[in-house]
Amino acid sequence: MGQKKHKYHVKLTKEERSKLLRLTLAGKIGVRQLNRVKVLLLADENNEKGGKTDKEIAAKLDIGHATVCRIRRRYIEEGWKPAIAEKARSGRPPEISGEVRAQITALACTDAPEGFGRWTLRLLADKVVELDFVENISHNTIGEILKKTRSSPT
Repeated sequence: MGQKKHKYHVKLTKEERSKLLRLTLAGKIGVRQLNRVKVLLLADENNEKGGKTDKEIAAKLDIGHATVCRIRRRYIEEGWKPAIAEKARSGRPPEISGEVRAQITALACTDAPEGFGRWTLRLLADKVVELDFVENISHNTIGEILKKTRSSPT
């Protein structure tokens, strides 16, 4: 009984293999993308050790068998870059656009209104509604927007 019963045979060129290996060493990609790169490298039938089976790859990387199959298929159908790329995920779109977020951040950087020493989150929320940036917004949302724009200490 042959172990290599898969429909999509990964056969990386030397150039593709080299680029994928460089990605594993760069340390600048996420874990999910790194796993996809490793799947392709392990599945490569042009490798001197020969390609591993889907079951072996899944066990070695502690990922699902279906994930390995999906990465193989994407490599064959679309190439190595789409095979390792993160696809857009469905989900609820942000209610507040990037433009409005920028306006809120800019407003927070201005001087506080007369009679106040500084902007508070509630004061900012009221002013954002008053200026008609949005119909309504909570002070908590203002805080989240400003938290994301704050730079981290180095």
